Amino acid sequence: MKLSIIGSGYVGTTIAACFAELGHDVVNVDIDEDIVAALNDGRSPIHEPGLDELVAEHAGDRLRATTDYEEILDTDATFLALPTPATDDGSIDLGAVKAASTSLGETLAAKDDYHLVVTKSTVVPTTTEEVVGPRIAAASGKTVGEEFDIAMNPEFQREGTAVEDFLAPDKIVLGAHTDRAYDLLDDIFAPLVERADEPPVVKTGIREAEMIKYANNAFLAAKISLANDLANICKEFGVDSAEVLDAIGLDSRIGSAFLGAGLGWGGSCFPKDTAAIIAAARGRGYEPRLLQAAVDVNDGQPERMLDLLRERFDPEGKRVAVLGLSFKPGTDDIRGSRSIPLVEALLDAGADVVGYDPVATENMRELFPDIDYADSAAAALVDADAALVATDWDEFAALDEQFDEMREPVVIDGRRIVTRRDGIDYESLV
Repeated sequence: MKLSIIGSGYVGTTIAACFAELGHDVVNVDIDEDIVAALNDGRSPIHEPGLDELVAEHAGDRLRATTDYEEILDTDATFLALPTPATDDGSIDLGAVKAASTSLGETLAAKDDYHLVVTKSTVVPTTTEEVVGPRIAAASGKTVGEEFDIAMNPEFQREGTAVEDFLAPDKIVLGAHTDRAYDLLDDIFAPLVERADEPPVVKTGIREAEMIKYANNAFLAAKISLANDLANICKEFGVDSAEVLDAIGLDSRIGSAFLGAGLGWGGSCFPKDTAAIIAAARGRGYEPRLLQAAVDVNDGQPERMLDLLRERFDPEGKRVAVLGLSFKPGTDDIRGSRSIPLVEALLDAGADVVGYDPVATENMRELFPDIDYADSAAAALVDADAALVATDWDEFAALDEQFDEMREPVVIDGRRIVTRRDGIDYESLV
């Protein structure tokens, strides 16, 4: 089939390359000429394992990019993969979605045959029906449900494993209102269903599909925060939290996934999505107390880590290495990274901060241009008074004699990956 993807960020680039891998002809539409040039040159504009290879393999053949919306006219369906960043009150900014919907509608005015528009962006319930559809209809002069359809297909791709998550999904959620829309979605995803050994396909309404995405992430975020809350209690009693959480994870009703207690969750999804659904619920007059508690626990973990450091010395004038700047290993994304509040608090305390990350240094440099950055973990530790482990990159687990280069080998481990040994004042956050 011929598909168009509007937006080429983490989601848009990944689904474009993966749809091409499934055999579809895909055109990425983006306003950024540099991104368009990179994709057409076979280079991924983002760091994501496995994506470079797919883009390089399919660019110039089943995958191409353009700034011209007119290219959409030759496609059967368009996926909206646009950013929906959080505003100050936690609600989502639909500016990009609105602008793209209007531009898409203006383009579809010249299309004679049926077209399907699929929201891939994470949006609160009613957005596709009350924002996307009406804007396309107004700009195109066409009728929703007749000359074009709207649908929702939420993404469940984790940064660092996005390609794998798309090509081997736990589930595929298709939200639509008409048989024609469902039939076209079935055709689009048929190669994936066959390839991925028949994953469950959930067919539901558009609002339900929108909500499934938020419910999915809110549940996982709350599970992590509950694990952290329990681990914090364990620490107060001198109990090994890892043994406790490993044991409860054996219960089939609980499961072991997302029980890794530590510094907390971040990224582009969990913080934004929990804030958005909390704001949306409050907008309808409901106070989501449990979700707010999950956010509060998460926000408190960096401060608990700094308290462990302050128990040893006042950070003012001390050199502190922050190991790990991305929000998780396998990505250069620093959005929502737990290292950000750590660095902010250390600077406020007058510490001399040096940061290191295998791939996220340049992104963090844009946020904190005046701190030092090392080109290796070992270099970051030289003459440091303390090291705070913020991201669980594998290379940090391999550190050993490098800690001997510190002035005062104080190691506060926010991810419980460093091996405790003699000669290091080591403490795990949980």
